[in-house]
Amino acid sequence: MGQERDLYNRWKRAKQQLNEFFQAPEHVVVIHYSCESFYDRDNPRSPRVTSIAIRNLDSGQTKSFSIHLVAERRRVLDSIDEHYDSLELEMLEEFFQAVGARQHCKWLHWNMRDANYGFEALENRFKVLGGQSTARVPEERRMDLSRILIAIYGVGYTSHPRIESLMQQNSITAMDFLTGQQEAGAFENKQFLKLHQSTLRKVDIFANFAERAHAGRLKTQSSWWEINGRSVKAVGELLREHWLIGSIVVIVGLITAIVKAWPTLAAAIN
Repeated sequence: MGQERDLYNRWKRAKQQLNEFFQAPEHVVVIHYSCESFYDRDNPRSPRVTSIAIRNLDSGQTKSFSIHLVAERRRVLDSIDEHYDSLELEMLEEFFQAVGARQHCKWLHWNMRDANYGFEALENRFKVLGGQSTARVPEERRMDLSRILIAIYGVGYTSHPRIESLMQQNSITAMDFLTGQQEAGAFENKQFLKLHQSTLRKVDIFANFAERAHAGRLKTQSSWWEINGRSVKAVGELLREHWLIGSIVVIVGLITAIVKAWPTLAAAIN
């Protein structure tokens, strides 16, 4: 398969995924979580998860899970760092119970793709802390919005860092929003409420991105041709490669050459 057709197929598939989300938005969950920094770590322990938010794409109803909330229920807000493991475990137990109740859903996320930061990282932390659950998000139901937007708009659709740049282009307020580095700093400073609020804000932002992209209203740096041109290029590539089309092109070329040369040939015959 040619390069242009491959890009076109990715574009087509991404558009289809967006359409599928909004055909049954009540069965789509937008997810984000915050954790310790996973860069420049001397400690081999996996990064601790601090908060998770899941948002129903249709209703906007959002459920959150955080060390902060568990500590408040236990009345240990003033000594969270003394109960990290048990608080995190209880938080993850609640989260995976919610996962079990949403096995029919598609999960829309931003770059949650591996054991460093992703669904596998959440599962690993739960197991490390002694948690046991058969509930997990199947891989085929994990939809990466960041990759979907690249497939639709092209890799240069916005500047880095992409989330913040896309927010600015679309006049989306940064209220309560923290960058990944800021979230890691908030954890170090035990600002758990800020982490919680940032996680909630991000699922709202991702839902906003998806809704605008589906409606064709997402503002990007991509030109019309960068968004739509790949379909035109793919058709051209397909026509060039198809044997029947190629044969027709050759025949038409021969006929054209004969017609152009006919006066000369006729004169030579006479």
